[in-house]
Amino acid sequence: MRFNGVVATALYTSAAFLGSARAADDIDDGAEASSTSLSESSTSVPIEKPTFTPSNIKAPFFEQFTDDWDSRWQPSHAKKEDSKTDEDWAYVGTWAVEEPHVLKAIEGDKGLVVKNPAAHHAISAKFDRKIDNKGKTLVVQYEVKLQNGLECGGAYLKLLRDNKKLHADEFSNASPYVIMFGPDKCGATNKVHFIFQHKNPKTGEYEEKHLKSPPMARIVKTTSLYTLIVNPDQTYEIRVDGEKMKNGSLLEDFTPSVNPEKEIDDPSDKKPEDWVDEARIADPEATKPEDWDEDAPYEIVDEEATKPDDWLEDEPTMVPDPEAEKPEDWDDEEDGDWIPPQVPNPKCEEASGCGKWEPPMKKNPEYKGKWSAPYIDNPAYKGVWKPKKIANPDYFEDKTPANLEPMGAIGFEIWTMQNDILFDNIYIGHSIEDAEKLKIETYDVKHPIETAEDEASKPKPSDEPPASPLNLKFMDDPVHYVREKVELFLTIGRRDPVEAIRFVPEVAGGIGVLAVTLLAVIIGGVFGGSKAAQSPQVKKAAEDVKKAAVDTKDQMADAAATGAEKVQAEVNKRTTRSSGPAE
Repeated sequence: MRFNGVVATALYTSAAFLGSARAADDIDDGAEASSTSLSESSTSVPIEKPTFTPSNIKAPFFEQFTDDWDSRWQPSHAKKEDSKTDEDWAYVGTWAVEEPHVLKAIEGDKGLVVKNPAAHHAISAKFDRKIDNKGKTLVVQYEVKLQNGLECGGAYLKLLRDNKKLHADEFSNASPYVIMFGPDKCGATNKVHFIFQHKNPKTGEYEEKHLKSPPMARIVKTTSLYTLIVNPDQTYEIRVDGEKMKNGSLLEDFTPSVNPEKEIDDPSDKKPEDWVDEARIADPEATKPEDWDEDAPYEIVDEEATKPDDWLEDEPTMVPDPEAEKPEDWDDEEDGDWIPPQVPNPKCEEASGCGKWEPPMKKNPEYKGKWSAPYIDNPAYKGVWKPKKIANPDYFEDKTPANLEPMGAIGFEIWTMQNDILFDNIYIGHSIEDAEKLKIETYDVKHPIETAEDEASKPKPSDEPPASPLNLKFMDDPVHYVREKVELFLTIGRRDPVEAIRFVPEVAGGIGVLAVTLLAVIIGGVFGGSKAAQSPQVKKAAEDVKKAAVDTKDQMADAAATGAEKVQAEVNKRTTRSSGPAE
């Protein structure tokens, strides 16, 4: 019952605050309705778009998804292997080759499109002959168009290892690959993968090598171009939209490193039992000073404090609510004697305080706390123990990791929450010049058109000044309204709390409501033994809330208008003030 009473009080104050916000909105809406509305005219000029023409560039693998694409690409319907769960995942996602429906730049230019959101997709295309980059530069380049953005999912490709398994089984996540490259994003993770599988020359096993600090993917609806270059001098380079984003060494920038350490810790070496690895110890010769009082309290009564002259010692802090009335349906026999609810004594608000006065506490200048010996350097310290090093029996040195395993196919094996991811203009070969030429023929043509169309589709910037937190409306976006108002209140309050209360009174009022609600909870716990807060009072509070919801708008309109006038006057005063140094 006490809790319901507090909830009713909170509902009452919430209704008042909502009514205030809506009243202010109505005033602003009226002002906007009375002002002259400006009609927006769209004078966009159609952007001339070229027609797709296949490129004559030659490469070991080059794909522009022309009409015969399905003779090269094979969707997979295999089961996805997952060692972390017993559940089987099938590649149920479908693929299509079509023109983009978002920011189309070239007529007739089609790409490979992921059609299903929240689904596993897999598709691959075998090379006419295996690609072996030993002693050659390897260039991997392709376009990605995130037509619906990318919140969680991958858009990377895999170059698959050429072996018997590749030609016998359907493509899946278990298919051995040589390189994985491309964008991947989910939540805070946003990167361009570059992973290659390296063969251990001693064991013959393959191990993934991950780029340590990959660049970020570009999550835009215009076309993005991703380029990977692996040079025969063991260096690499990653470009995004033709811009160099990352370059370095295959021998230094990957984890685990290509070559293991020459020496490793001796697994049979054990730390001696008498080894001392504590660098500092408590001084065994230190003693507690005779005048050190461990029992001295942290705080003591301020004997110099005096009672304020206006302190009302005979006044109680809480008094019966003089406006409270006994509910008509209150039954003394059933509900007990009716007791009016307690409210803060208004006399105490005008004075320093009420009730019995007691001097405040202050920090004890003699307080020292529990004594402990100071620390000194340990004379027996031997340092941090480490096992001795021995030659690594698994050590090898591969000086040419750029000589990757032969590749026999390309595949997209991804899971994504967004559909309509489009892939196009895939180049896999050995010529940086040809890849750059392809970029000029395709990406450099479509990207400016997409950008221009994207800009043309955006709302024109308003001639009005940027929206001020003072002009926000509660009903337009309640969360944004509260966040901006609180931020403005805190910003002003750091400099002048009084000005913050005057400038953003709704936040100050909200803090007051919270304080009163918490106080009501405490009082309800203290005085909860009486029948004062039982059902009749809750009913009355509910009736008050209902009445407030109807009347608050009219009650607050005048106050909101007056406040708006004061705020506008303050804004005018601030904007005409000459600018000074930043605080």
